[in-house]
Amino acid sequence: MLDPQLIRNELNAVAKALDKRGVSIDTNKIQKIEEKRKAIQIKTEKLQADRNLISKEIGEMKAKGEDAENLLEKVTSIKNQLEKNEEELTAIQQELNELIIVIPNIPHESVPDGNSDVDNQLIREWGEKPSFDFKINDHVDLGESLEQIDFDSATQITSSRFVVMKGQIARLHRALIQFMLDIHISEHGYQEVNVPYLVNADSCTNTGQLPKFKEDLFHIKDQDFYLIPTAEIPVTNIVKDKIINDIELPLKFVCHSPCFRSEAGSYGKDTRGMIRQHQFEKVELVQIVRPENSYNVLEELTLNAETILKKLNLPYRVVTLCAGDLGFAAAKTYDIEVWLPSQNTYREISSCSNFESFQARRMKARWRNSKTNKIELLHTLNGSGLAVGRTLIAVMENYQTKNGDIIIPDVLRQYMSNESIIKKP
Repeated sequence: MLDPQLIRNELNAVAKALDKRGVSIDTNKIQKIEEKRKAIQIKTEKLQADRNLISKEIGEMKAKGEDAENLLEKVTSIKNQLEKNEEELTAIQQELNELIIVIPNIPHESVPDGNSDVDNQLIREWGEKPSFDFKINDHVDLGESLEQIDFDSATQITSSRFVVMKGQIARLHRALIQFMLDIHISEHGYQEVNVPYLVNADSCTNTGQLPKFKEDLFHIKDQDFYLIPTAEIPVTNIVKDKIINDIELPLKFVCHSPCFRSEAGSYGKDTRGMIRQHQFEKVELVQIVRPENSYNVLEELTLNAETILKKLNLPYRVVTLCAGDLGFAAAKTYDIEVWLPSQNTYREISSCSNFESFQARRMKARWRNSKTNKIELLHTLNGSGLAVGRTLIAVMENYQTKNGDIIIPDVLRQYMSNESIIKKP
């Protein structure tokens, strides 16, 4: 959530910054609400001053043994008016909060202008794209030919956009998870956490999924729980309502979890295969840091995610999202896109974002600055390290052979009984 003081004092500047995202806010409405709040606040402060003055007079009169009944009635009247004002202020603040809660984060000054993903800026590319002297198969054809990916059974069990994996493909999927966790823990210094997959509405609001993206979430109405669309939600909320000592920072968490998304806004997109599913798995990276370090940490976190692709020898590129393509809560985002031979293009496999204090303000996540002894808001960051299903797709397609087998990358063989290739059973 944006700082209400910023909106109150620099509304036009906020509106101009949000224009970069293609987002307009009703400044007139906000100004009218603010003017109303100020007017009531001024009246309240005047009444409080009058009450204090009269209370002093009452004390003096009682000390002299004089009758203060008239003044006592005035105090009662003031008290009633103050209670009425308090109710009005609460209602006004609620109205203002409902407007603010759906306002996205302000883009960082380094975020390029643009309206959509075509305006994203290339930062770097890595790796050599494989060349094939045979017809390239996509992961669907490869998996079905190996009889180890079964979409039909998943559709019968649940519906479309689910998958059943079997045999060595299922094992390869599990190997990728273990490999990612091991690298992030042993080489990058993250602490592994295991979190609930069901979260309450407050947790979703804190990280920015609610109220704006409710239709994209699976909701269990009776308990008012939500299935997590990303481990970002429960992991980041670990610091909700906490004050962290600066010696504990940064907090670095890694978490493997399933993710559940209704994909309400993506009908017709990526309907073939595992690119866009209702259920998939991710290894999530979350960092909680001092504000002055957050943009250096964004670079670090992005490189942590890239390391997985480098070790798997999968070609990829990194792009900076333009303002119009930024996620709701992000101030700046790098997308990592892996090469998929069957599509002859790069596809997103990780988004690494700095949210600055946007999430921390919502969840009251703070730290004590030892230099000033003041309590300040933290900065939060996260990124996929990586999306497991899409990594599996990339491995299958980039490591396919002419006869439809899949070579197992060297770094994964220790997790697969040192086998080197996946063949038909």
